[in-house]
Amino acid sequence: MAGATTDDRCVLALDAGTTGVRTRAVFADGRPPISSYREFTQFFPHPGWVEHDAVEIWDAVKVTLLDVIAQLDDPPAAIGITNQRETAVAWSRSTGTPLHRAIVWQDRRTADRCAELTRDGALPMVRERTGLVLDPYFSGTKFEWMLTEGGIEVSDDLALGTVDSWLLWNLTGGAVHATDPSNASRTMLFDIRTLAWDSDLCELLHVPIGALPAVMPSSGRFGITSERCGVPAGIPISGIAGDQQSALFGQACFSAGMAKNTYGTGSFVLLNVGATCPPPTEGMLTTVAWTLADGTTAYALEGAIFVTGAAVQWLRDGLQIISSAAEIGPLAETVGDTGGVYIVPAFTGLGSPWWDPYARGTIVGITRGTGRAHLARAVVESMTYQVRDAVDAMSAASGTQVADLRVDGGASAMDAMLQMQADQLGVTVRRPVDQETTALGAAFLAGLAEGVWPSLESITAQWQLDAEFVPNEDRTFADLFHGQWLRAVERSREQPVGDTAE
Repeated sequence: MAGATTDDRCVLALDAGTTGVRTRAVFADGRPPISSYREFTQFFPHPGWVEHDAVEIWDAVKVTLLDVIAQLDDPPAAIGITNQRETAVAWSRSTGTPLHRAIVWQDRRTADRCAELTRDGALPMVRERTGLVLDPYFSGTKFEWMLTEGGIEVSDDLALGTVDSWLLWNLTGGAVHATDPSNASRTMLFDIRTLAWDSDLCELLHVPIGALPAVMPSSGRFGITSERCGVPAGIPISGIAGDQQSALFGQACFSAGMAKNTYGTGSFVLLNVGATCPPPTEGMLTTVAWTLADGTTAYALEGAIFVTGAAVQWLRDGLQIISSAAEIGPLAETVGDTGGVYIVPAFTGLGSPWWDPYARGTIVGITRGTGRAHLARAVVESMTYQVRDAVDAMSAASGTQVADLRVDGGASAMDAMLQMQADQLGVTVRRPVDQETTALGAAFLAGLAEGVWPSLESITAQWQLDAEFVPNEDRTFADLFHGQWLRAVERSREQPVGDTAE
């Protein structure tokens, strides 16, 4: 591999995603990685509610971690953690027992509370201090719900955190309750300029600041594994980042103006905007990308799209028109267009740039001639339209044009989709050889802290191009189809009076 070193050490990345956990051994000398994966259960107790069992997530981490360690010749140099970000976990410090099921980032149960806070005038403060919007996507109102509707009592024994904090707590045998700025910046409780928990926001949402984790640099030693956790003791845990910021790091987007998109359960476009926190940007989120051990901080603008890969799962599990996710690309390519069909997969509302928690999934343009291939292609095209919506808003608001887009995630394997994406954006789309960039980012952050990679330049040298997709210079059809898509989006937002997410 280009940029490989003589260092034969490896770093383990724990990638705790929305539907499963992957442990991946990343080698500094460029050897093929070793990985292990396990899914966990999704719970849907009410319409719009999504929950996980935090113990099941931790068990999946242990199984995959031990599986990978058993295949190594030498102990790993470090562990890095990356995670589904806004998912909220509450547990007892004394027993380590979760006090409620984890409330997942997709969950919309606090939509009415967010609307109430907006009516009460809280949005300007939230936007200014956190870079976020008032939306049930973020952790703050989830914590508040747990402490009110969820029946959790506030005490010194209470620990609140996102999935990274829960895993770090368990890995260290309860010795460390901490997070990093990239995850903290997604809670709606964290001032992204001072890089500290905000007492006014905690008071607004009735969240005890003492229950929240300490905030430490994304790259730096958090602690070491404990013999009590069920995995080998003494391994440094030296990197933590939320999954999308981790993917930005894994894509080596270290300079302002570099951007990536991850096609996962949802899609997330991040643009590195440098070391200075920009003012709130309409339709976009401002987030901490990472903080390194030397104190340097990078910020990013983010476009958050709630449903892309999840729409493929819906075709598979809900409509059953495909039997595996891998079928969607070939099926979509059997037709030259959608026959006028547009699918807006607003199954849990719309994210950037709309931020409409009440929007609902919509299919328009169906005729008697519509077949399963047209629906498959409409889902594929919806991914590219949603990314364009986010990038267009990001560029318009910030004045920063995305020169190219580095992509990763499951759907990035579809060449035809990436060509559609390039045509929609009007910029070149680049896919790396190693598309597990979320795990790579966690490994790089931890390895950087422990000297496995001596510098950002040494990490950049390991990024390799697999394929690039150059846009068609004639944008006539791309703009025409996108215009029709925007009409379909408006249909998805036209909800009857009184209709809510629940």
